[in-house]
Amino acid sequence: MSKRRTKIVATLGPASESADVIEKLILAGMDVARLNFSHGTADDHRQKAKLVRDIAKRHRRYVALMGDLQGPKIRIARFANTRVELSNGQAFVLSNDHPADAGNADIVGIDYPPLVQDCAPGDELLLDDGRIILQVDKVENNAVYTTVTAGGELSNHKGINRRGGGISAPSLTDKDRADILLAAELEVDYIAVSFPRYGRDMQQARELVQQAGSNAWIVAKIERAEAVADDEALDDIISASDAVMVARGDLGVEVGDARLVGIQKRIIQHARTLNKLVITATQMMESMVSSPIPTRAEVSDVANAVLDHTDAVMLSGESAAGKYPVEAVSAMARICVGAEQEPVNKRSQHRLWERFERCDDTIALSAMYAANHFPGIKAIISLSESGRTPLIMSRIRSSVPIFCFTRHESTQNRAALFRGVYSMPFDAAAYAPEDVNQAAISCLVAHKIVHPGDWVILTQGDLYCPQGGTNGMKILQVT
Repeated sequence: MSKRRTKIVATLGPASESADVIEKLILAGMDVARLNFSHGTADDHRQKAKLVRDIAKRHRRYVALMGDLQGPKIRIARFANTRVELSNGQAFVLSNDHPADAGNADIVGIDYPPLVQDCAPGDELLLDDGRIILQVDKVENNAVYTTVTAGGELSNHKGINRRGGGISAPSLTDKDRADILLAAELEVDYIAVSFPRYGRDMQQARELVQQAGSNAWIVAKIERAEAVADDEALDDIISASDAVMVARGDLGVEVGDARLVGIQKRIIQHARTLNKLVITATQMMESMVSSPIPTRAEVSDVANAVLDHTDAVMLSGESAAGKYPVEAVSAMARICVGAEQEPVNKRSQHRLWERFERCDDTIALSAMYAANHFPGIKAIISLSESGRTPLIMSRIRSSVPIFCFTRHESTQNRAALFRGVYSMPFDAAAYAPEDVNQAAISCLVAHKIVHPGDWVILTQGDLYCPQGGTNGMKILQVT
């Protein structure tokens, strides 16, 4: 059983779609496999999802599947010669009327026509993740006229951001709606929504997911400036979601690099306070696309996210298209384990002065208080239907492993993303009520997680309680 508490999300792509590499990724520590719907066909994703499920089952591992929706394509069109070189100070035009495949160093078409209405003189437009910066001079004749303030090479279909946000594109496109149906077919555990601005965007996504017959949890990718404009805006999106992703690519472009780290810490803190999962993503190990060893700065980046108590760290291009996908997962796992050794990760000051609103929350947080203050506790067993009780437990800093004992495969997979939580297949209804506790402890003994003389905390609901009815906690000694 892994002692690593922080989970790893790895994106599957051309470098990691074979059975051999997927198996190595799972063995190296991949807890969640991300299917990026921006690339590949439906059949590609079907094949990768089946490989993940089959290989994980063969190794008795629980690996969640995440379907990541593309969202609105706010991009330039194409150049006649694939790419151009822009110089500082030159004029450059983004035009709705220019032919889509005939861009040049003076003008290029736009794949997102409403950009013309979203821009005004004085705005800054950032292309290709901020590598190219354009100052808007005027907007007329269905085109945006700009001056290049930071030049360089620009190629086909690069993304466009507006400094400070304000692009009016809706979060969900027709492609996203089709991909939600595919995600439901694949029975993914999480669906990530790109570019939400408000909580109502996430509510709309949830309705579409439910209509598709899926019970996947919904992840808000925080990547627009509007989403982090203030605490009220951020909490609106977090509260409407099951999890959030700190998507630092577009977010960093819109808010600026100088503010990004502080905003990342705020998102993680707010998500945990609101009992939601949080994933830190984008360029965490970027150099490992072409190098087998991370830089010291990348090590620090991953470690700091772990110290902030993120649930998961994510690999994108590193595992999808890089030369060293397995090495990237292994390095990330090693860094997580190293950072988790710091004492700050094992002590919690969380919610000491708060009131609890639900019975199951009260049991979950009481269990964590006991686990952190009674040195004999070696493990926590949560008998759970939905996974909510171990989720709430995992909001508290601790070094004690939390085991989600559940009969539902969907809950087993979903818990793969919860920090410090590990799934165990267990059907309490298969035992007489007086035998359940011993049967659960025997599972941990069989896996050599606990030994005679150790203490275990066990939480459960009475048999007459409905789902969400965890109302009891026991401290039991292993015999």
